[in-house]
Amino acid sequence: MLIPAFAIVGGLVLLVWSADRFVEGSASVARHFGMPPLLIGMLIVGFGTSAPEMFVSALASSQGNPGIALGNAYGSNITNIALILGLTALISPITVHSQVLRRELPLLSLISGLAVYQLWDGELSRNDALVLLVVFFGLIAWSIRQGIRQRADALGMEMENELVVHSMPLGRAFGCLGIGLLLLIASSRALVWGAVEIARQLGVNDLIIGLTVVAVGTSLPELASSIIAIRRKEHDIALGNVLGSNLFNTLAVIGIAGTIQPMTVPPEVLSRDMLVMTGLTLFLFLFGYGFRGSGRINRFEGATLLAVYVGYTAFIAIEVLSKRT
Repeated sequence: MLIPAFAIVGGLVLLVWSADRFVEGSASVARHFGMPPLLIGMLIVGFGTSAPEMFVSALASSQGNPGIALGNAYGSNITNIALILGLTALISPITVHSQVLRRELPLLSLISGLAVYQLWDGELSRNDALVLLVVFFGLIAWSIRQGIRQRADALGMEMENELVVHSMPLGRAFGCLGIGLLLLIASSRALVWGAVEIARQLGVNDLIIGLTVVAVGTSLPELASSIIAIRRKEHDIALGNVLGSNLFNTLAVIGIAGTIQPMTVPPEVLSRDMLVMTGLTLFLFLFGYGFRGSGRINRFEGATLLAVYVGYTAFIAIEVLSKRT
């Protein structure tokens, strides 16, 4: 079991590092070709923080491990809201200023409902996956249009301030992009192999490994970004990282994985994981939207989110132990 465990740890470390290099290279190349900083932030950085989930789920699906593909995406969504936002709000309460984010909060709730509807029959067909991808690209086009029209929005200004600082020669930028992409693929392969082996040796469903170890590992970029943002008092970026990642996971990550290989969905995904994910999304919408002013997630609500994550993880652990005895 030592070698698979080493493959998981090493794969996660390399995955996070290579995703960072990929984002740096992509952003620099885009800037060299005149792409506005706001769009770089919305598209390339948003893609980069979700690149670990995308590569891991796509590879798991192609190798016939749907449990890891589904668990990684939906487990990351649960981790992003309950663990990352909960921890971030404990450090400093999160106040939502950006109108972009206030529009994305109800969108994320609707898209979570779409995901539940698609999986209700216990199958994720290729047509279901294609619908998710169409919605994703439509949402990207809408976000680009809104981002350009409302450039003065708080989130847009913060993204531009964040991105104009970094620059590198074009050759080095392409090098970072290429190396990051290759290492993303290699580290994803190591992580999926290690996760499958650990699941086999422990006698548990690979869905469990995907929901826990893999989901937390692939969410590390969002954790780092949100904590750095909240320490800089950039609350909109802290929340924007999580919203963007969850939209990407629900639409693009599952859409790509389902297009590669249609999946049979275990019943516990609907009765346990989707229920928790949807409940957390509604919680985030109710407290983050701000119906009478700016939305706010205070320390008590952050502690509640963390408690939900601990309870959810404990429930999974108890469930696994009860099946082994």
